[in-house]
Amino acid sequence: MMNNTLKSLYNFPVGTSVTGKWHHHRYTLVKELGSGANGVVYLAKSHSDYVALKMSDNTMSVTSEVNVLKAFAKVQGSTLGPSLLDIDDWETQQTKIPFYVMEYIQGPNLLDFIQRKGHSWTGVLMLQLLNDLHRLHQEGWVFGDLKPENLIITHSPTKIRCVDVGGTTLKGRAIKEFTEFFDRGYWGAGTRKAEPSYDLFAVSMVIINLFFPARFTKKGEGIEYLKKVILAKSEMNVYQNVLLKGINGEYKSALEMRNDMLKVLSNDSVGISSSRNPGHIKNSTQPMTPIKQTRQKKRKQKKASRVIETACIIMIVSFLYILYIYNQLL
Repeated sequence: MMNNTLKSLYNFPVGTSVTGKWHHHRYTLVKELGSGANGVVYLAKSHSDYVALKMSDNTMSVTSEVNVLKAFAKVQGSTLGPSLLDIDDWETQQTKIPFYVMEYIQGPNLLDFIQRKGHSWTGVLMLQLLNDLHRLHQEGWVFGDLKPENLIITHSPTKIRCVDVGGTTLKGRAIKEFTEFFDRGYWGAGTRKAEPSYDLFAVSMVIINLFFPARFTKKGEGIEYLKKVILAKSEMNVYQNVLLKGINGEYKSALEMRNDMLKVLSNDSVGISSSRNPGHIKNSTQPMTPIKQTRQKKRKQKKASRVIETACIIMIVSFLYILYIYNQLL
């Protein structure tokens, strides 16, 4: 968090007008959206549009974050981060404050969205996130501080977007910012070197967090404890193999993890399988009694119901994936 001196420096009242020294664009502060180690973000109004305006006394930090946003803009088809709209300095009576202006992304964060809409959305949104991360990694960047609070879900169409690029780091360097629960270094699962596998560990932890909203702390050997958590939670069975490979660092690219995720979602029958009666005798020559006929009829009806339910689930997953691909092409 920011220290108290910086906090008071950027504590501006609603209605404060910010005018850029170089581009002369004017912004009216509406409210504070959040603050961190490197600055404070305000909701601001520019003409009739709302934007997110970040101020910082750290010119190097501003330059770094602006470069990240520019890198996001180069990722064709990706909507992971906000669009960069302006970068300038604001001269007040006391000092000169560097700032930059981003697209204001509205919507609930990932955790709130899943709690309201249900886990049927988890796989679809993770497919989109992994697709965007793959493109970001190809541009030479690692996201770093990946967590549900930094992921906003927009609507019309439903997309996963990022609102904080402060942790995004060039490949090969040390991760700049991280949150312990999503950091593989904290769990003893690897270093804090910026590489794709660092983000993919965090993706696994994001999915775990969706099933454990209150989170939990490390116990004993961190990585072994995580494996126990994954194996013990029946609701996560569909993601079990993907999560285990993710926390073990077995994925070399986001595309590889995405392909595995797509396979398990496509093949998932949500625990539905044909049950077999070990006492059933084949080729019985004895005539069936009415009770046996009724039981056999019920078994056939249940089997037919399972087949229909499985088909419906596959159709729903396929439809959501086609919708996702369609939205990516828009």
